[in-house]
Amino acid sequence: MAMKMDLHAIIEQMETGEQDAALAALQSYNKEMNQCFTFSSEEKQDREHLGELVLGFLNGELQPSCQLACLETVRTLTRDKLCLKPFISRSAMSTLARYAGISVASAAAAPDHSKPMHGEAEGEGGATEGESGESAKEASRPSENADQEVIVEALKSLCNILLHNETGQVVAADLQLIKGVSERLKQCHDSPWNQEVRFFDLRLTFLLTALRVDVRAQLAQELHGISLLGNQMDATLGLCWPNTLETARPGFEGVPPEELPPFSRDQTELAMEILKILFNITFDTTRRKVDEEEAAECRHLGAILRHCLMSRADGEERTEEFHGHTVNLLGNLPLPCLDVLLLPKVQQGSIEYMGVNMDAVNTLLGFMEKKLDRGHKLKETLLPSLNLLTESSRIHRETRKFLRSKVLPPLRDVKNRPEVGSAVRNKLVRLMTHIDTDVKNCAAEFLFVLCKESVSRFIKYTGYGNAAGLLVARGLLSGGRDAGIYSEDEDSETEEYKEAKAQINPITGVVEEEQPNPMEGMTEEQKEYEAMKLLNMFDKLSRINVIKPMQLSMDGRMRELTAEDMQKLNHNPTFPPEEPSSDEEA
Repeated sequence: MAMKMDLHAIIEQMETGEQDAALAALQSYNKEMNQCFTFSSEEKQDREHLGELVLGFLNGELQPSCQLACLETVRTLTRDKLCLKPFISRSAMSTLARYAGISVASAAAAPDHSKPMHGEAEGEGGATEGESGESAKEASRPSENADQEVIVEALKSLCNILLHNETGQVVAADLQLIKGVSERLKQCHDSPWNQEVRFFDLRLTFLLTALRVDVRAQLAQELHGISLLGNQMDATLGLCWPNTLETARPGFEGVPPEELPPFSRDQTELAMEILKILFNITFDTTRRKVDEEEAAECRHLGAILRHCLMSRADGEERTEEFHGHTVNLLGNLPLPCLDVLLLPKVQQGSIEYMGVNMDAVNTLLGFMEKKLDRGHKLKETLLPSLNLLTESSRIHRETRKFLRSKVLPPLRDVKNRPEVGSAVRNKLVRLMTHIDTDVKNCAAEFLFVLCKESVSRFIKYTGYGNAAGLLVARGLLSGGRDAGIYSEDEDSETEEYKEAKAQINPITGVVEEEQPNPMEGMTEEQKEYEAMKLLNMFDKLSRINVIKPMQLSMDGRMRELTAEDMQKLNHNPTFPPEEPSSDEEA
């Protein structure tokens, strides 16, 4: 009850219109509510009224301390997703954008879309084509609001609104906030802005691109987002470029990656936000053809990502998170651009294979193994790195041969099943029967590509039983090779494998002990009885749709056996009926 009276008292002080009284009341409220993230529904109307009063103050002339107090209150109030009504109008968000220093002059005169028509599709109400970039440059002039604490509080409020309210997202897109924040992001070298401003600029950009498809496309295309954010990443990590697509750090040129100092917490925090935004705006690059300019930007970005992959952050957990975002983004780049992972010269301490620097590929393999061993949320954690290794192997021969030497070395163990053991191959084969179809398919695809999509080689390393799922999906049950383009080098066989090859059970992939014949000692009548019994069991299961009779079609795929097929089999059996004996003829 005391809390409710305090809120009423604050509202009364605000209604007087006096700045000093309002400042004291808001400072008291902000101090008490600083760590509050849950709100009472009983006070909803009071909080909305307080929000309206604070916005009224912000639209007038205020002393800096009162500006900050008002915006801190807005930041607290916008945490309540049920109390955002005062803040999602066009005028309210324009006010917050002005205090954040990202308002765009031309957007202020546009019609108010804060109350969209029923059924309005996402992406409507965006900027018109041909709009001049001059207006956007008004957005980030420090002279408009030099108090960086005020800017940060306004950015935090806008982030809260975007996170909680769809109407607020529409208004933000209409106000062209992405143009305003992009102008400030261009000031990445010798930036006048502190860490918090830079971070919340990026956080706001991330939310806009994650929640609005139209904004995502606008940043990627109209605002040249890949280049813009690549430069931002370059400046954040303090990189230099000894060669066109080779990165280093000033003063550490030629130093092996493992000897480089870790990035600071501030650097890593900003870099991860940039990586997330870049992931949003490059999400479709692997699905469409990119032009020469965009391909060059992606290769430049790939070189930066290679440096990220080979660097450490502040602490092991932070490094793993940093590498996770890097791998996610690498998976979005066009496949031909992944050659930048192999471009650096081989140096002392580098992993060399076929004359190529394999440090980055080896790091990716180690990252994938770590996620594989952890076994937690494999679809979210393992698949990005596994897919990346698969596609890299498919397009780059050196990468495939290196990974095959690590994952599928010449086969010596022919006594244990492929899924038994602690080697990477064993772990991946176990995944080929995983309950999650995506995980199962991805693991099988990786091994299949390492086998150059050769069915016989794939079965050799995994066993026919484990391989059957992928072979059925590809129509390769009858053998052969898929349509991939690979070199014709022969598969090397160890002496152990050659000796045991004839005794290996292709289903399990191992040499098995000879099993006793279950029909040994049975009469012909008993064998016939057991065969009919088995046939009746299959028939019963088929009739109740537990199983379906299948056959291998001409294209190598399995298809259901129809009644017509059964009739053909009866009239044209695979094996001709036995000729009656001379005794039976009598």
